[in-house]
Amino acid sequence: MAVLDDIAAERQRLTERLARVDAERQKLADQVAELDATERVLSRIMPTPAETSRRARRRRSAAATPSPAAPARRGRAARGSRKQPAKPAMPLGEASLRALEALGNEATAEQIREHLSSQFGMQVRPNHLGMALQRHRRAGRLEQRDGRWSMAQPASAENRG
Repeated sequence: MAVLDDIAAERQRLTERLARVDAERQKLADQVAELDATERVLSRIMPTPAETSRRARRRRSAAATPSPAAPARRGRAARGSRKQPAKPAMPLGEASLRALEALGNEATAEQIREHLSSQFGMQVRPNHLGMALQRHRRAGRLEQRDGRWSMAQPASAENRG
């Protein structure tokens, strides 16, 4: 019967050890969840530097993939969803007016686009800038002559009559 007692004692020790390991695993899982939440908050607050090399992007994506030992997450898996791009600090329409004011009258659309890129950090497609400039032209804020844009001159009382 001593063998059965030894087996029961060993089983008890293993059960206690398993309980401690489970408690430690739960504690670590809670810490990982807290770190994930903190990382999400910080990623919203702090801008991420643009990574241009493929190697840096690959390294970052490899670090972001969860390990197989990580506990399964609950909830719906977002298939094919992408992170929404950050809203620009200023709308394109207003930024284009400010860029034209900074460049002075008689600026081309390409000069305005380069100014938006360098001064405001806005990467603007040419057709989107063209649509914004045309909206301002139709509203009477801008004029276009020979492919150059300028601020519209206010109509004087003599021109109206």
